[in-house]
Amino acid sequence: MAFIVLAMASWLSACTTSSVGSAVGAVSGLATSAATANPAVGYAVGIGVQAATDASIKAVLRHWTTQQQDLIAQLAGELPLGQSRAWAVHRTIPYGREKGQLEVIRDIPNALAFCRELLFTVEEKEQTQAYTAVICKQQQQWKWASAEPAVPRWRGLH
Repeated sequence: MAFIVLAMASWLSACTTSSVGSAVGAVSGLATSAATANPAVGYAVGIGVQAATDASIKAVLRHWTTQQQDLIAQLAGELPLGQSRAWAVHRTIPYGREKGQLEVIRDIPNALAFCRELLFTVEEKEQTQAYTAVICKQQQQWKWASAEPAVPRWRGLH
């Protein structure tokens, strides 16, 4: 079932999560209503499937966002100040495969954690968007520390 949800999400990537869930819910509701000859059961099944589909897709997208942020943070954490390098996310399905460049702009030392500000680009089709972010070192790894600059980039954090 999860594979079907992910496949539909990739095929309908131009649609919103809500429309994918609505479509899957409508189809399952109609099928259930026809099979049971009870529209109330069909309606209930359709609503449940829609909610489950929407929640599953949002969970996968949040997971992918975290993976992408962690990748950028790790690469930027290893990068010397002022240098740039390419980054790319590779997925098995043809959705969410993004790439760009990143550069560490400045180090931000403070008493709580060592942080860095970075500039990164995302190349999508024929345009490139630039964003800034802050990463901080937590124990032995770098983690994303920005919330506000990430909101437009990650579409409301799903």
